[in-house]
Amino acid sequence: MPALTPDTVHTLTETLADLTEYLRENPDPAKALALIEPLLYEYTGLPVQFADTLRALARAVQEHLDTPRTTQVALLIIKLRTAAWEQTDQHNLHYVLDDLRDLYGSPHGSEPGCCRWH
Repeated sequence: MPALTPDTVHTLTETLADLTEYLRENPDPAKALALIEPLLYEYTGLPVQFADTLRALARAVQEHLDTPRTTQVALLIIKLRTAAWEQTDQHNLHYVLDDLRDLYGSPHGSEPGCCRWH
């Protein structure tokens, strides 16, 4: 895996901002769904991935030898883990995609093998 940098992660946020701008231009719903689908995929979508990232950050902070063992740090770790659970709860947005696909007659992509990550 190539080394991650803040610039690498910033590229991700720029891509999301570009997607948001594109969606504000009122594109064809089928095209919009095709772009959003990988972000909301049930098992590898953004809510699940971001939740995993938050949990990994909490673990990294907690397990680092230089991390002070204080109540404040413990509370920060709890907040990260709570936020992770809140993100995980958003995984159900893939059901909204199913309903939108039904509305616009798009093929169901939430079936096994729909996304390139399988």
